[in-house]
Amino acid sequence: MEHVYFFGYGSLVNRTTHEHTPAHRARLHGWRRAWRAVPERALCYLTAVRDPDAHIDGLIAPVPGDSWAELDRREGAYDRHDATQSLTHDSDAHAVVVYAIDPGRHSDPGPDNPILLSYLDVVVAGYLAEYGPGGPAQFFDSTLGWQAPILDDRAAPRYARARPLTDEIRTLTDAGLAALGSRIIAAA
Repeated sequence: MEHVYFFGYGSLVNRTTHEHTPAHRARLHGWRRAWRAVPERALCYLTAVRDPDAHIDGLIAPVPGDSWAELDRREGAYDRHDATQSLTHDSDAHAVVVYAIDPGRHSDPGPDNPILLSYLDVVVAGYLAEYGPGGPAQFFDSTLGWQAPILDDRAAPRYARARPLTDEIRTLTDAGLAALGSRIIAAA
């Protein structure tokens, strides 16, 4: 049976956050990752925005028909967009979607729209596992919206799919944020 695949570019790159297999590395052309604010949530979302001069490295995996409801709940703030013609990959996927927030619903983040550090650690771990040491660096370099502050919730992670933090992930995440000059704020 042929399944539609998803393209992950944030926490879905981290295979430990889902059970969709087999997963394959992929590149989405004409899109860029960006941190964005939405009216209904104080925290930033990581989304994909159209950019004809950019690309996003990520992961694709099949979604059996009865699994879409669960994945749609997980990605509740996002809409599915057909990405089939915009991808390069080494798999037999014939149909691929990317989750992205409708452009009319988001804006650049400000000082009141922090990024959860526990979420960021999960993303960095995924990019390290999939793309090696250059993966996290490429993630930081190719993502927009880093003017948002970083909410340090490592002591009590607020991200539902937070994973145990290794010294390597902590170091890579902290170095990426330091290079960007990110402002870290303590969780209340």
